[in-house]
Amino acid sequence: MRALPLLVARGAGASAPRLRLHIDRSASSASEKQILRRWRSSGQVTEIERLFNTYHQPLVRYLVRRLGDRDWAEEIAQETFVRALRQEQIVSERAWLFAVATNLVRDEARKDARRRRHLELLREQARAEEAVEPEPTALERAQEAAIARRALECLSERDREALLMREEGLDYHEIAAALELSVGSVGTTLARARRRLVEAHEELQRGGLGTRGLHATS
Repeated sequence: MRALPLLVARGAGASAPRLRLHIDRSASSASEKQILRRWRSSGQVTEIERLFNTYHQPLVRYLVRRLGDRDWAEEIAQETFVRALRQEQIVSERAWLFAVATNLVRDEARKDARRRRHLELLREQARAEEAVEPEPTALERAQEAAIARRALECLSERDREALLMREEGLDYHEIAAALELSVGSVGTTLARARRRLVEAHEELQRGGLGTRGLHATS
């Protein structure tokens, strides 16, 4: 059984993002500006910068794979770190950040109209790319990535989130905390998610079932 491809291409040579606490987007309300002033006066800016520098990239990667849209992922990550500013203390940093980001994604997912517009835009972009007739290797990569993403979407929400969190290096305790599971059930959840992902991927490659049918079988 060959390994599934990466669901999202990771850019090479891009400079690392920086935490910019002084911009209006990070302090869009009076309360957030007060929080920033409090952090600066207490010398804790370096602590939130450490948190950002440590977890921003894996959090954005998780969100890009979860949402399929980097700009959207960056917005969710930005809001997550703004919420971190409001906390007096964060006990389990990575689990807390991924839990907050996951809840923000779920809130967005409830806005069905926006979700439908986003998916339709992706379909239109895919049709436009196919019309350009790219080189066969590029087309094969695009098709494989599309199949892999469809296979991921066939999983239940909890299975999908657990699998992506594990790929980003979260341990069982962090995944359990982020998804409100028992630690003992994380292994079972991951095993089921991997099995269903492989089954969905193979089925989509054969062209036997569409996404709706695969959902029904999971």
